[in-house]
Amino acid sequence: MDRIDVKMLGLLQQDARMTISELSKQLTLSRPSVTERLHRLQEKGIIEGFTAVVSPAAVGRSILLMIQISDLKVSAGEWEKMIALEQDVIECHRVTGEIGYIIKAAVDGMEGLRQLVDRLMVYSYVNTSVVLTSPVQRRHVLPVDVED
Repeated sequence: MDRIDVKMLGLLQQDARMTISELSKQLTLSRPSVTERLHRLQEKGIIEGFTAVVSPAAVGRSILLMIQISDLKVSAGEWEKMIALEQDVIECHRVTGEIGYIIKAAVDGMEGLRQLVDRLMVYSYVNTSVVLTSPVQRRHVLPVDVED
């Protein structure tokens, strides 16, 4: 990757709907060159996909949670199959340390929180934290080392 690729990644993370023409203008490259670079970044798995960012609160999920899971009562495989089906879960990460998993979830009010905790307690010890604010959200991810 070179500096142009890095700039392209930054632009696309700001607005994934940016057209090839607009990218071409921003990068001062021809449209075919931009298209080629974009395809290369996708083929290498650097760009995994393009998506819309949806506000959980705007779609009725007013409470954002971080949940720590420990002391599984089932195998990790069984847990991961179950959690993949849990619609309130936005992200789930297996981690090192005293806890086994960290979950980001969004629920509709306190009743939704209670129901999610009840469903998870069957499988593990559950420690929930309600998100009050998020001073850093969806930070752009750019490479550490860049070629000139």
